Amino acid sequence: MVTEEEAPTSPAAKLGKEVEELWDEAQLTPTEKLNACFESIPVSEFPHASSSKVIEIKSDASLGEAVRLLAQNKILSAPVVDVDAPEDASWIDRYLGMVEFAGIVVWILHQSEKNDGSDAFSSAIEDSMRPAVVAAASGMGSPRYRSSQPGSPKTAGNFFELLTSSDFYKNTKVKDISGSFRWAPFLALQTSNSFLTMLLLLSKYRMKSIPVVDLGAQKVESIITQSAVIHMLQECADLQWFKSLGSKKLCELGLPLVNASQVIKVDEDEPVLQAFRLLRENGVGGLPVVRGGNKPVANISIRDIQFLLTAPEIYKDYRSITAKNFVTSVKRYLENNHKASPLVSGMITCRKEDTLKDVITKLDSEEIHRIYVVDEEGSLEGVITLRDIISKIVHEPRGYFGDFFDGVLPLPANSRV
Repeated sequence: MVTEEEAPTSPAAKLGKEVEELWDEAQLTPTEKLNACFESIPVSEFPHASSSKVIEIKSDASLGEAVRLLAQNKILSAPVVDVDAPEDASWIDRYLGMVEFAGIVVWILHQSEKNDGSDAFSSAIEDSMRPAVVAAASGMGSPRYRSSQPGSPKTAGNFFELLTSSDFYKNTKVKDISGSFRWAPFLALQTSNSFLTMLLLLSKYRMKSIPVVDLGAQKVESIITQSAVIHMLQECADLQWFKSLGSKKLCELGLPLVNASQVIKVDEDEPVLQAFRLLRENGVGGLPVVRGGNKPVANISIRDIQFLLTAPEIYKDYRSITAKNFVTSVKRYLENNHKASPLVSGMITCRKEDTLKDVITKLDSEEIHRIYVVDEEGSLEGVITLRDIISKIVHEPRGYFGDFFDGVLPLPANSRV
């Protein structure tokens, strides 16, 4: 029985205690126990599930409005409400999808590449910016291409300032970029779905956030983020069910799963658009900026793409926006405006000898989703993400999802975005 002194004080700790009680009762192996525990808890009990209002973006909002809403609310994505849907529409018909920073920028670059030069912005693209757009879209910014084409163009410093002040950008609506949405409309949970389902979607199925739908209201009730899950794990770190796992060293757990040669990375002198293009192409949320081939000096994540659109003026003094110039400019901008961001904190790293608990504590305190493993010299040895951590906690039982994915369509394989 839990005494008043032992009673958990936070919602996440209370949830962890519930897992603990289920753990004590289950007559199973440790792996089976955790699966059974998380399968018995509905996502409606997730501690952050109802802590804040869901930000929705209307389909007739401009790209500029969408960017401002995402940036102001410090979120990576938001559900897009179809303004033409009837009031009694089901949630599948009510939403067009999820709009995100990465999708917005990739769509803009794609459209700019095929622009016909019919207005002032198009002419500017033709005269000085278009080569950079083509480079970003086709891979010309990669080291392999630059070695064979030493004069390959880069993104000029005033590219995004020109872009965000153009009629093209101001008049484009969110509904016009529906081709950048990953799902139609999106994968979602119901409040009755289990924690196990949620954890598997975040790990094995590579979702970055998960909408939870209220079937009564036929709308998104909450959005479960990676940061919220990391915080939950941190709150559970001292509970018995997690101790045996959290006290182990990364190397004992077989982490990192992704070694240095497999890490998607960008050299500090490469165009920053190459970094964002690699993020999008490989479906990863962040990558290291390296110096000398394997020394990580900074991290660029999907969330950082907002700074190309919300503060385009900070790059105008550069002849080109390289990854190094981007990180330097954004850090200065954030510090001058007293804004917090993982970019300001610098490179967050760990060693293979660190424990899983140490890593989760770092991830939670910095509000990040990935950490880079380095050796004694600071050279990259791998990367660990929330996805990797979850894979060490639970596993997918055979045939677990059944027809769960029916009725939700993925983005066509031949999509340009």
